[in-house]
Amino acid sequence: MIQKKICMLGAFAVGKTSLVSRYVSSLFSEKYLTTVGVKVDKKQLTVDGHDVTLMLWDLYGQDDYQNVKSSQLQGMSGYLLVVDGTRSATLEIARQLQQKASQTVSGVPFILLLNKVDLASEWEIDEPAFFKLVEQGWRVIRTSAKTGEGVDEAFFQLTRAMLAPRPPHEAL
Repeated sequence: MIQKKICMLGAFAVGKTSLVSRYVSSLFSEKYLTTVGVKVDKKQLTVDGHDVTLMLWDLYGQDDYQNVKSSQLQGMSGYLLVVDGTRSATLEIARQLQQKASQTVSGVPFILLLNKVDLASEWEIDEPAFFKLVEQGWRVIRTSAKTGEGVDEAFFQLTRAMLAPRPPHEAL
């Protein structure tokens, strides 16, 4: 059994905990519960013939008062950056978190989740902003923790990317 650590990163109230709950337990709650510190869940799946246990680290949301610590990112095999389409400021926080994550653990795969697709009529983030990220090589998946849209696909695609062989580091 292969074990992989995935960190859920994003601003507060973007839906990180709801996405994990939807993925692990197929549940969604309208109640907002603030994550204090780190909540760890696990999920077993098979990807391309490999049995994998995902250790899902749901980190508290980054805001003006608390920042994700580099020590929490150590040992991760991949991460999901979560953005709330109804709050444009969450995209900039995701960019900051991606930069921090790549400095802490370089070369691990990640996917940006454009969450709350069920509220698309209320979105503040426009399409060109995401096309720019895609042009920079970012993978973007639209998700809804409420309806389940894109959730399984996001975790499956990230797991597949984590299992893919990586090119050896070039000598310095």
